[in-house]
Amino acid sequence: MAITMTVHGAARTVTGSCYLIETDRCKFLVDCGMFQGAKTLKELNYESFPFAPGEIDFVLLTHAHIDHSGLIPKLAKHGFSGLVYATRGTIDLLGSMLPDAGHIQEVEVEELNRRNARRGRPAVTPIYTAADAEECLHLMKPVAYDGWFEPAEDVRARYWNAGHILGSASIEIEIDAGAAAPRRLRLLFSGDIGPDAQTFHAAPESPENLDYLICETTYGGRTRERLTHDDRLRILAKEVTDAFKDRGALIIPAFAVERTQELLADLVELVNSGAAPRIPIFLDSPLAIRATQAFIDHADELENGDAFRKAMATPFLRTTETPAESMQIERMEGNHIVIAASGMCDAGRIRHHLKNHLWRQNSTVLLVGYQAQGTLGQILADGAKAVRIQGEEIRVRARIRQTDIYSGHADGPALVEWVRQRSPVKRAILLTHGEDAGLEAMHKALSDLGLDGERIIEPTLDDIFDLMTELPGPRLRPGPRRLRAEEVGRFDWHNDFSKLWLDISEELDRAADDRAKNALIRRLRHALEERERR
Repeated sequence: MAITMTVHGAARTVTGSCYLIETDRCKFLVDCGMFQGAKTLKELNYESFPFAPGEIDFVLLTHAHIDHSGLIPKLAKHGFSGLVYATRGTIDLLGSMLPDAGHIQEVEVEELNRRNARRGRPAVTPIYTAADAEECLHLMKPVAYDGWFEPAEDVRARYWNAGHILGSASIEIEIDAGAAAPRRLRLLFSGDIGPDAQTFHAAPESPENLDYLICETTYGGRTRERLTHDDRLRILAKEVTDAFKDRGALIIPAFAVERTQELLADLVELVNSGAAPRIPIFLDSPLAIRATQAFIDHADELENGDAFRKAMATPFLRTTETPAESMQIERMEGNHIVIAASGMCDAGRIRHHLKNHLWRQNSTVLLVGYQAQGTLGQILADGAKAVRIQGEEIRVRARIRQTDIYSGHADGPALVEWVRQRSPVKRAILLTHGEDAGLEAMHKALSDLGLDGERIIEPTLDDIFDLMTELPGPRLRPGPRRLRAEEVGRFDWHNDFSKLWLDISEELDRAADDRAKNALIRRLRHALEERERR
């Protein structure tokens, strides 16, 4: 039997997890995520799938984060009618997350089309709508951890706790290799692996003795200091205290699922212990509000779940569902905390709060999660003096702080240990879902363990692997590619253009007088005219 795997997402420096597995009898996906990061990468979300959605028999979903699940409504919209297998926790979260993603696309495309109309550009259609997302939810099929099920005649799968977010899983897959090879091909997709110590989840689990291991490397090159819960509270307390000097506000872009709930629990604990003042804490994200309710509903399944349920009933924690309630926050003066999605600052209400606070010297923006290359969050973390939000230039005078104490990902040493415990891996380890530094550090660390370096592979976008080759590892097959290697997962021309625009504005501001400004503009125009003459 021929068995191939195509890496359609989460390849080297690329978000948007998606793997296509093809056998002689079926085709299925592991994850179907939305691309995030630079505009060149995000534009892939609007393009046709590199496969026919109607030919996909089923989807195995690791967890609810949008970079793993966010294109499922588009898949269904364009012909997929099979089942999406996921844990009950994942399905409960998706009931809010996918319609919210559709709503955000509708709102942002509406704003974009208003700008496009003024510029004489054609209108854009959303990738999918909230209604499309609601419609695809009936395809969800709940599965339990630790039990085998058969989504197709020659395929069986088992979900293992990944410790990343509510409902997250690593997926073990066995495929009947046919009479010529009377055994099952065994694969394990890590999904996103959680850290050793978390508020809500036990340590990750999964099997060993595999043919192929597909492992994320988000924090492959990082070693995180081992912190106790008290250490984390102490660090957060200092950030809050520093932010509240000079009657400042603290703005926290947070991922709506897991990171927000951990943050809220810790903030309430700090206030109740007297380590932080009793000030208003606004949860300004309809998605995060609904996700928090899902955590409350699943509290009996979570470690410290009862304490979390009680913390969420505290009177100084305020939720804002409607846009009108959200806009009321902007009128507040003095100390307060706003937690809003998205965590990378690329969509949602956080962008409005950033427009309102980045220019204020007494405001603080605290980044608490992973920031992909090309996102507004990464640009702020890199120290930008000005940014463009929804076409408007905003000077950055606020304090930009960053911490990874709320990371939902295992660090490099923990990932290496996770792989070691799943050895032996007979044919190959594919390292995915990471940037160059993390991938290379993970590759070296695994080689240093004695694993065959040639069997450690770092796929690029749209790589096709023959999993049944007689070679020691899989054979790479040629196929069509949507992006050139130099375009993948890096700052693109959109980022460069925004930076150039801001640099020109800054130089004009520095110019001594109108004469100097005119001289700068003439030089820029001369450069453009020289290019036209060539």
